[in-house]
Amino acid sequence: QVQLVESGGGLVQAGGSLRLSCVASGRTFSSYAMGWFRQAPGKEREFVAAINWNGGSTYYADSVKGRFTISRDNAKNTVYLQMNSLKPEDTAVYLCAKDRQFGGKYLTDRLADFDSWGQGTQVTVSS
Repeated sequence: QVQLVESGGGLVQAGGSLRLSCVASGRTFSSYAMGWFRQAPGKEREFVAAINWNGGSTYYADSVKGRFTISRDNAKNTVYLQMNSLKPEDTAVYLCAKDRQFGGKYLTDRLADFDSWGQGTQVTVSS
């Protein structure tokens, strides 16, 4: 079971930026697609972005497209989420997740397709 640890959350004003990081344990990180999700209080967990095994393909929720960028560094077992032009509605706990399918070629936004989750990092955007 891979361990995922997120960091980089915090409090930021609307219009500001944050960069989240997620470090994965183990030797197979580069064999899997990775994703970022978020969960606001009282709301369901929702998809934010996903990236394939080598970073050559990405996929975003419409709500963050053009503002957020997902990337990865396989040498560091790390996936990133650069968040720009933040809005109060982006406030949530952000979690990274590992796709369950070996190979990492295909992208998905379905929670059930991810089998390992981090604890999350809080992002709060003030108006």
